[in-house]
Amino acid sequence: MDKRQHELVLPNKDLPFKLFLFEGGDGNYIRERHWHRSVEIFAVTEGEIRFFRGGERTILKAGELLLINSNEVHSVMAPTPNTTIVLQIPLGTFEGYFTEERYIRFAPTKGADDEALMTVLKKLYRTYQAGEEGYLLKVLSDYYRLLYILVTEYREKAVDKEEVNRNKKLNRLAKITDYLRDHYQQELSLEKVAQIFGYSPTYLSHMFRESIDISYKMYLQEIRLEYALGDLEKGELTLSEIADKHGFASGKSFAKVFKRRYGILPSEYRKK
Repeated sequence: MDKRQHELVLPNKDLPFKLFLFEGGDGNYIRERHWHRSVEIFAVTEGEIRFFRGGERTILKAGELLLINSNEVHSVMAPTPNTTIVLQIPLGTFEGYFTEERYIRFAPTKGADDEALMTVLKKLYRTYQAGEEGYLLKVLSDYYRLLYILVTEYREKAVDKEEVNRNKKLNRLAKITDYLRDHYQQELSLEKVAQIFGYSPTYLSHMFRESIDISYKMYLQEIRLEYALGDLEKGELTLSEIADKHGFASGKSFAKVFKRRYGILPSEYRKK
């Protein structure tokens, strides 16, 4: 099933960006199709990970990095262990460099040096992890060096009107999907959410179908499943309690949606 989710990216508490090791480092990991408004860089130092975006598959090996643009729908798979540094840069960081409509896109251009970008990112991460006196100043120094490289060597200046329009639609939709994630435990009918955002139910339904190729109802169920799965794995709540906590109409409804998504019942999943 082709599901796409908007991911809300929050910076580290002491930094204006988010820096961490990829959560799929142990392998046997799949992150379904999603998007976020931040610009994201994956830098593999050990092993490999695989990306799917725009119908293309990319295998990223040790020593290689990949840029994910704002609102670029992608999925990630890591079948084997790896060590990957991830940097997520808030879109607002590039204020003043937008081409138009808060749109900016990065891609390797002639003369762009991935190795230089990789070196700065690894250095930035090592400094942050060491946490020695004055480390934040050094981290920010490397961070701004990285931003300079992106803006001067990777920023695309030619504007694709179709891409800009798609970006605008995903920006609008992201506000709605953020709301769904914040209130997913509540009753959230299509009509209610459409009214909150000033759309007709028909138009809101069309937004989901056209922009991310999934129905409103299915998208909301995927959010609820994502959170319910965490409680299912903890094993502290009954299936009925999990269903009630995460907005499902009943335990039976939860089981039906879960089996359609994962191929087995929640009770079977918990036993495994």
